[in-house]
Amino acid sequence: MKIIMVDIDQTICEYSDKTNIYSEAIPIKENINKINKFYDEKNYIVYYSSRGGTTNLDWYELTKSQLDKWGCKYHELRLDKPHYDLIIDDKSKRIEEI
Repeated sequence: MKIIMVDIDQTICEYSDKTNIYSEAIPIKENINKINKFYDEKNYIVYYSSRGGTTNLDWYELTKSQLDKWGCKYHELRLDKPHYDLIIDDKSKRIEEI
């Protein structure tokens, strides 16, 4: 079993107006299906986001509700992702590479 960390915004959902109003997020079903496949293959899925990371607002319930409504299969939801502009990681892949 692999632990797979999956970012939420701009990975499994997008915004039509590019303002990132979380309640208006639009699911990207093709990408959700890719992650659900990993879940079905017995991997441990952790969705994570920096929602609220700079504002200290609690977006947990809204985010969990969205994941459930969109049919996301996962084991854990974390909103403690640090805010950054660039991440460099040898284990990183973009959703388009999966």
